[in-house]
Amino acid sequence: MGRAWLLLILTALLTGAGPACGQSPGAQGPGGRFDGWATAVIAADWRDGGGQPIEAFDNARRDVARGFLDAGLPRESLVDYSLRPDVADPVTATEALQGVAAATARAPRGCLLYFTSHGSPEGVVFGPDAILAPADMANLVRQWCGARPTVVIVSACYSGIFVNALEAPNRMVLTAASRERTSFGCGAEETYPWFDGCVIETLPAATDFLALAAGTRACVARKEAAAGIAVASEPQLFVGAEMQMRLPTLRFERRSG
Repeated sequence: MGRAWLLLILTALLTGAGPACGQSPGAQGPGGRFDGWATAVIAADWRDGGGQPIEAFDNARRDVARGFLDAGLPRESLVDYSLRPDVADPVTATEALQGVAAATARAPRGCLLYFTSHGSPEGVVFGPDAILAPADMANLVRQWCGARPTVVIVSACYSGIFVNALEAPNRMVLTAASRERTSFGCGAEETYPWFDGCVIETLPAATDFLALAAGTRACVARKEAAAGIAVASEPQLFVGAEMQMRLPTLRFERRSG
């Protein structure tokens, strides 16, 4: 699987300038503070722990994307993808990577990348038969976003494994769990994974990415305490030196009407 995944990445990056294959809603007015930012939201799994199809990841993809649009991220440079194969017109992992490459190439000022999936101590599930490891994600983010201000959010069990690989002065990294812990809410009875649901719940009142991170972490702690979770997920946050200076200027802008 590792060799096949490396070839998949190379193929996607070499052909990444092609047309995006995901949803790219119609144009809107100027993006304000986020003009020139690309947003990509990927639901990379669609199964519960037993391998049965569930809706939680796709629900999260849809409503996280909507929430960031409402917060002022530009519509014309947003793409979102579901990698579930049991639909009429499935999107492959390669097509999703190509679409993100194309979107980020059109948006020179910043990147917001959001992944929701199952995770393990080796990486996150990325489509039917691939694992995206920390080194793979670091290479992708470097190719897509370079030195631009970049926010990466990873919602998955053990997603803290990505923090060290993604650390850079121009980045903020938020994960649903520490490298040793699971996250919760990936069953058929759930509308969203708990972390994603907390992002969606927090976004309407959050003033910026730092407030979003703080509110989401507090929301996760409340949910886990209410459910009697003995071993908390411990969402992780990293903010690079450049981003510490920049994030207070990147306040969300909500449009009236």
